[in-house]
Amino acid sequence: MTAQLEHVTVVFAGQSESWAKWIDHQIRAAGRRTTLVRWNPLRRPPTVQALGNLMSAPGRILLVIDDWYERLERSRFDAWAGVLRQTLPEYRDRIAAVSVTAQPMPDAVIALAPVELRGLRPEVARSRVLECAGVPAPGALIDLRRGPRFPDDPPEVWRRVPRRNRRFIGRTELLEQVYATLSAAGRDGATVALRGPGGFGKTQLAAEYVHRFAGEYDIVWWISAAQRVTARQQFAELAPEMGLTDAGDLAATIKAVRRELHDTARPWLLVLDGAGDPEPLRDLVPEGRGHVLVTTHRGEWAAHAETIEVPPFERRESVAFLRRRAARLTDDQAQRLAEAVEDMPLLLDQMAAWLDLNPTVAVNDYVRDIREGRPDRFGVMASGQYPKFEVAWAKLINSLREGSEPAWQLLNLLVCFSPDVVPVRLLQTARHGDLPPELAELISEPSSWNTALRKLSEITSMRIEYEQGPRRLDTQTVGTLRMHRLFHRYVRSVQAPDDAERYSAAARRVLVSADPRDSAQAGNWARYAEVIPHLEPSGALQSADDDVRDLVLNCVEYLRMRGEYHDGWWLSRLAVDNWRPKFGDTDRSVLVAVHQLANMLRRLGRYAEAEEVGRENLRRLSGAGQVRPIELIRAKDGLGGTLMALGRYTEARTLFEEAAASAAEELGGENVPRTLSIRSNLAVAVGLQGHYAESLVQHRRIFEARVELLGGKDAATLNSALRSAWMLRLLGRYREALAIQGHNSRVHSQVLDRNHSQTLHAEHNLALCARRDGDLQFAHVMMRGVREKLLRRRGALHPETLMVSCDYAMLLRQLERTAEARELAELTAAQYAAQLGEGHPYAIGARDNVATVMREMGETRSALELSLRTVQEMEQAVGREHPWAIGCAKNGVAVLAAAGETESAAALGRDAAERSARALGESHVLTISLRAGLALDLAELGEPEEAEALHGDAVTRLTTVLGPDHPQTHYILERHRPYWDFEPQPT
Repeated sequence: MTAQLEHVTVVFAGQSESWAKWIDHQIRAAGRRTTLVRWNPLRRPPTVQALGNLMSAPGRILLVIDDWYERLERSRFDAWAGVLRQTLPEYRDRIAAVSVTAQPMPDAVIALAPVELRGLRPEVARSRVLECAGVPAPGALIDLRRGPRFPDDPPEVWRRVPRRNRRFIGRTELLEQVYATLSAAGRDGATVALRGPGGFGKTQLAAEYVHRFAGEYDIVWWISAAQRVTARQQFAELAPEMGLTDAGDLAATIKAVRRELHDTARPWLLVLDGAGDPEPLRDLVPEGRGHVLVTTHRGEWAAHAETIEVPPFERRESVAFLRRRAARLTDDQAQRLAEAVEDMPLLLDQMAAWLDLNPTVAVNDYVRDIREGRPDRFGVMASGQYPKFEVAWAKLINSLREGSEPAWQLLNLLVCFSPDVVPVRLLQTARHGDLPPELAELISEPSSWNTALRKLSEITSMRIEYEQGPRRLDTQTVGTLRMHRLFHRYVRSVQAPDDAERYSAAARRVLVSADPRDSAQAGNWARYAEVIPHLEPSGALQSADDDVRDLVLNCVEYLRMRGEYHDGWWLSRLAVDNWRPKFGDTDRSVLVAVHQLANMLRRLGRYAEAEEVGRENLRRLSGAGQVRPIELIRAKDGLGGTLMALGRYTEARTLFEEAAASAAEELGGENVPRTLSIRSNLAVAVGLQGHYAESLVQHRRIFEARVELLGGKDAATLNSALRSAWMLRLLGRYREALAIQGHNSRVHSQVLDRNHSQTLHAEHNLALCARRDGDLQFAHVMMRGVREKLLRRRGALHPETLMVSCDYAMLLRQLERTAEARELAELTAAQYAAQLGEGHPYAIGARDNVATVMREMGETRSALELSLRTVQEMEQAVGREHPWAIGCAKNGVAVLAAAGETESAAALGRDAAERSARALGESHVLTISLRAGLALDLAELGEPEEAEALHGDAVTRLTTVLGPDHPQTHYILERHRPYWDFEPQPT
């Protein structure tokens, strides 16, 4: 008997599992053996035998009382109450109970004197559990932070979770299945997708799961995932809650949040509600020990998550729900109503609400109307799209029209916004003149406004959440409102055309009034993210109003500023497709949208498409009659940027020269930022052509003009200084470049964010300058840090990441980490080829770097084949006089010499040295090192006099250019074989 008393059986219904686990842990920590038993009265017949089987469990029995009895219909409740009264006295000495519900309990349960656990501190609750279970408290202190989380502690982070639906009923098996699936994953984390058609109650099921098991999580974050823009913004808003700062770039912030969720030991739950295609949302599903719960109608989620199908209600659930929602329904009437709409939860809720609000309507007549399916009898034409819904919704709309005109008018306005999060706050703060006259007074009066919204919520199953009013003294007001998408589409489909246009126009005015008109300011980004989902439903993309079109363009610019190039491409494409047929090729808004479209495509790496858009735009403008000069300037500048990215530097330069000349004539010269920006692009193109000295002159002139116009710490001024230092380095003036770039990098860190793209460019160039000046360790630390930031912020395939990875691979080679260098060089070359094409100069140069590492590893024949191929390819891509072609030739010389083909090496080396002297000058490092290499080959061929003369001249020139103690001077003095690294340049 003693052994039995030392054993405790903890009995719970499904929804109190988190409490049961916590209680079980406390008892085991106190030294007792336990058994955890799930026993759900909802699934069992209310008989003495059923309860008697439970009492056969060993030892003391501790019942965890939640509000399971609230979910029973009356007859079943009464039956279980009778069983409890009859059975419990017999086992009184073995049974104890704890309560985790705030609801009134049945008399038979009250007789057990259950100990209340809610509202207590964890240590007090633990003491009461042990006392109730007959377990002496252990002498040693127990760390309550170990083991399961105390269920009554609210999550530390809790955002956007819908209020708990007090009418929720049934779905017990589904909830338990979700819990079991998520829990089974352990520390690996898990993703579960609740899948089913619209109206089947997926969101309500997810909300009930969150509330029921909230105690198991430190972080609970609900995301409206129907629209990618909204979902990404809401995901990023988790950053400050986890101690992270917004990186400015939305993708970088999302990556940082994902990484933090992956690394944290805190249990978390992320809900993606209303998710569509999983692919655009893939980076919002983090890995780690947390849980992701998705609601969706899309079957594709099966490849990304454990899928649980959500069916209609079971008939008994339908009946119980209807009778709770509309108390006047008999069991038979509820049965027939449920049958008429095939147990669909959304319709059951709306029908019961309608019947409850219309107590004089005969239920049998209502059921007959639903069965007959004649919506036209209620003033609504059948659309054929919603056969199960139309009669119920037709009656609902008709009753709104006749009995609550303000609510009907408000509904007409609300459906002109996105259903996922209706912008209630924007309506409350809108100007009277922006709203329909019949609604202006309603919205401005909080009491009437909240009453109308509550009425709509009751009858249409809209979900509303409350928050504090705009002023501190205000009472609670409706903060957010969500409408079911099916109902939203239905109301839109039955709106009279005149009403639809009138209310849509009002919605657009509200959105325009909400436009901060400055998408560059980070403080405005949340507002633009809020507005974007409503552009399409409100008809903004079809509007001819200039203010509305400016709003759309501001939203596009916001997406560009946030680095959301995919969504920026989508919105700018929609704008172009809608506006160009109406307003023509030369319309200002059309031209800005086209410019942004090409810009987004370029930033997505879709360069061929960007070129097609840019060329078509320039062709249309060139053939048009009256076009503002600025539009041609913008078109040429944009196309030039695309061509630079495609490696077509000469054509890009021509376009920039034309744009710069026109800008100087039409806009002004040195004192106009736009003109200086185009000239800066021209200077970059000149540098990419290999004309480093000419590019340096241009960048310095632009730098001086920007200092005068914008000041020394403006981002554009800093960029000019960065470009100047970059050219100095390519000209071999390493010390001068290092001094300028060191200062420039420090100012970047002070003025711009440490993770800003331009700051990372500055640090990248500083690392390259340090490497060329011989400080390899500093260069390694700096470049590794830049690369790690870019990998986290941008991913491995972003052009900025590839550029740094290419340079980092060759730095690793110089540090004699050859295997790592080989792997990274090959990966970068493959990625460049996949992104830009095999014939792009960057892809060719990256392959030449691979050949250099292969030669170092002794793979001479393979290196020779690859190197000589890149020599030919680079000449075809950029011309024989380009420094890149000459550099590839220099590496070809080295591998020919290593293969014993000394005569070929000498011939190629002499030709390359002559080309380098013409392109870069006699005293450029590339020219000098080529002649030093030629000296090695001539000595091998038995021509010592010329060899010594070349070697002596090379040492003298390097001593003059770099100094006698520079590592490169020593390298040549000691007669090592010179080599060349390909370095991509930022465009």
